[in-house]
Amino acid sequence: MSSQATAYLTGFGRYLPGPPVDNDGIAPRLGGDDRVTDRIRRRVLEENGIRTRHYALDEHGEPTELNEELAVKALRTALDDRGIDAEDLRMLACATTMGDALVPGFGSMVHGRLGGGPMQVLTAQGVCASSLAALDAAAAKIRLGDHPRAAVVGSELPSRSLRQSRFDGASARMDAHFLRWMLSDGAGAVVLEFQPHPTKPSLRLDWVQHVSLAHDHPVVMRSGMEGLDPVVGRTWQDVDIATAAAEGMFVLRQDISVLDALAEAGIRQFEHLVDTGMIDMRRLDHVVCHYSTNRFRDLAFDGIRRRIPTLDTDRWYSNLETRGNTGTASIFIALEEAWHDGRFAPGETVLLAVPESARFSFAFAHLTVVAPPSMQATPTEGS
Repeated sequence: MSSQATAYLTGFGRYLPGPPVDNDGIAPRLGGDDRVTDRIRRRVLEENGIRTRHYALDEHGEPTELNEELAVKALRTALDDRGIDAEDLRMLACATTMGDALVPGFGSMVHGRLGGGPMQVLTAQGVCASSLAALDAAAAKIRLGDHPRAAVVGSELPSRSLRQSRFDGASARMDAHFLRWMLSDGAGAVVLEFQPHPTKPSLRLDWVQHVSLAHDHPVVMRSGMEGLDPVVGRTWQDVDIATAAAEGMFVLRQDISVLDALAEAGIRQFEHLVDTGMIDMRRLDHVVCHYSTNRFRDLAFDGIRRRIPTLDTDRWYSNLETRGNTGTASIFIALEEAWHDGRFAPGETVLLAVPESARFSFAFAHLTVVAPPSMQATPTEGS
């Protein structure tokens, strides 16, 4: 192991199923072309700013792939980018909101489809921030010296549960329909190692910070239960499936009234990292941020400018408008695109930022671009 006991991102991959779907192409796939639903859809799309996204659905709304397949395709792209095979991995950390099956765990299903040899497998189940939780876990094992190389993937396929059949009989309230026009499918992956790539630049993982504020906030984004909090006897596991479906327990709901509060809480977490010296704004070159809507981005910018009037928003990168909101996959999909677009140069720093509304949690990761060993300057004799 390296004496620095750190970890490096050395391979990057993503997979977005099917062709890009513009705003006019959503209803043919998901349904919901009645007058009330159409009005809600147009309002949501106007605020989120998403112009195209991808679905693992055909033009008739029929599923074309499994979530585990999306994950494996992103992983294979990342492995190819690094120039290694699945047999070279010793750990696989997978993040998703909902796998294809209740059991086995998503990580085991991805490993079974990916192949490779024996390896440690982790499933980080949550919402958007779980991908950085998976990254943190894999990095910890590398830093401990338990594994020389790992892969991390965030993958989502919510479109199956966004089709009209899930909403028949559900009230046309914004909490039920908001995420229907927000979420889409995709997967993003990275390869993590104890040393940098031998011939190409890498991203050194300096730290990961993940904090939950669930002790201070109620459930905001939910599925599988009646109301805002689980009650004994009133979750999807306590009643028959038909009753759960009829009562809308399988609809993914979002309380949109808390978006302002989520932005403010995220700004406070960002300020805490600045105040404690984890982030040096004078040396922060890039921010890759996952946010669900352009409205959330604008709230965040306004709040940070109160603290940092000279904030340069050109340093903030998001591909929300063209790739959509893919939940746990979003931050890795954006990082892969920014990396392969050549936005980063050796010596520069990158901050990954992921807010999660489900019950208010925030994840950040700080990275430094490093040149390959063959290009790094060596001290001259006598220096």
